[in-house]
Amino acid sequence: MSKVGGKGLFVKELEVAMAEGRADLAVHSLKDVPMELPQGFALAAVLEREDPRDAFVSNDYVSLDELPAGAIVGTSSLRRQALIAARYPQLVIKPLRGNLDTRLGKLDRGDYAAIILAAAGLKRLGLPQRIRALLDPAHSLPAAGQGAMAIEIAERSDGLDLMAILAPLNHTATAQAVTAERKVSKVFGGSCQVPLAAFATVDGDEMHLRAMVATPDGLRVASAEVRGAAADPEALGAQVAELLRAQDAEDILSSCLSEAAQAEADARSATLADAPKPGA
Repeated sequence: MSKVGGKGLFVKELEVAMAEGRADLAVHSLKDVPMELPQGFALAAVLEREDPRDAFVSNDYVSLDELPAGAIVGTSSLRRQALIAARYPQLVIKPLRGNLDTRLGKLDRGDYAAIILAAAGLKRLGLPQRIRALLDPAHSLPAAGQGAMAIEIAERSDGLDLMAILAPLNHTATAQAVTAERKVSKVFGGSCQVPLAAFATVDGDEMHLRAMVATPDGLRVASAEVRGAAADPEALGAQVAELLRAQDAEDILSSCLSEAAQAEADARSATLADAPKPGA
């Protein structure tokens, strides 16, 4: 997924529908929305956030702490991979692909001892009973925008002001929090290939923003946090980004992208090596 455009592919398909007049608006999981929207598109509202935490799902164990050495944990997220590897180096982390039913099916088939999913997705689809434990953000910091949904609109020529119509759906505290989170991700070019987390909470007029970047193996980690005015989320996001930069965050992420590029090249070479030879 990360090699062919990431989850933004799904967003793009809906943007095309709006541009062609086949849809008036699009509802996205904000975690999947690229940090830069195309010209003529805007986020009109961010809905109140569902549970932003990661969920531990297993049929045999109640927590990551209970997993024996060598147990296989499945995740589709480089962020989760890095965080788990840093705290549980004895576990084996393997990619987990497919929609939610497919992922749960692989767990039930015994391919994994446990899998890590977004709690919000399980709850929204009526599957909260599959959650064995919710991971504390202190140990599994969520991705920017995790648990939040957003409504995207496109410029119109018929004079209909969708921004004003949708304004009552905007949840101010959630919008402030995810704006700060997405600012951090935007600074570092957040994508599916970057193990980056950013999570903000709002209490009255104050915001607490935490962020981290890491290598997928969890051996190099930079983390930072700030508190400040919730009314100025972009500034807080920029402040955290600067604190991460001071810890060589860009070098950490650069090494991640280099590894991803090498892995892609190796996969391409293997495919060419396996291809039938002319005349064979």
